[in-house]
Amino acid sequence: MTDDRIPPALRTEALEELLVERGLVDPAVMDGFVRTYENDVGPLNGARVVARAWTDPEFRGWLLRDGTAAIASLGFTGPQGEHMVVLEQTGQVHHVVVCTLCSCYPWPVLGLPPSWYKDPAYRARVVREPRTVLAEMGLDVPAGRRIEVWDSSAEVRYLTLPRRPAGTAGMTEDELAALVTRDAMVGVAEIGPAGAVAS
Repeated sequence: MTDDRIPPALRTEALEELLVERGLVDPAVMDGFVRTYENDVGPLNGARVVARAWTDPEFRGWLLRDGTAAIASLGFTGPQGEHMVVLEQTGQVHHVVVCTLCSCYPWPVLGLPPSWYKDPAYRARVVREPRTVLAEMGLDVPAGRRIEVWDSSAEVRYLTLPRRPAGTAGMTEDELAALVTRDAMVGVAEIGPAGAVAS
């Protein structure tokens, strides 16, 4: 039984020290793993996938048919990204992603999960009352637009393909990628023309 009065960060540090002390974990390997996902892997990878889909209809079709292969073609593979499914946001349906059991998350395209994604309140409530949770996070989904909640698991990770903002027809892939946010790829936000969250 854990003591809830001890902050999770301190419990994690104590566990890591114990594993290192017993020779079960190499701290250099752990530091390298964390550095990789903090600095080299992150939402920018997913943003590049989205920007390519917005500018290349053939890639977009492939991405929606076989997300794993299409994403891998851009070099984004690895643990937590072995089986990817991409969900396209439309005017009729809004997709939002959660992992109700733990915090399964597509690390190769989104990096490390944000704290709110791992929070038990988000994981429980977004399934029961998604429209309310999204509104609390700043996204008001119109009543006529259906919300579908997708539960990630050890077998499959989800990424949403946000709608391309109006007024971006002349933008390059790099410029488009700069507009894409992590939250939009999870489905808790939409993208405005200048990269601002739009409700």
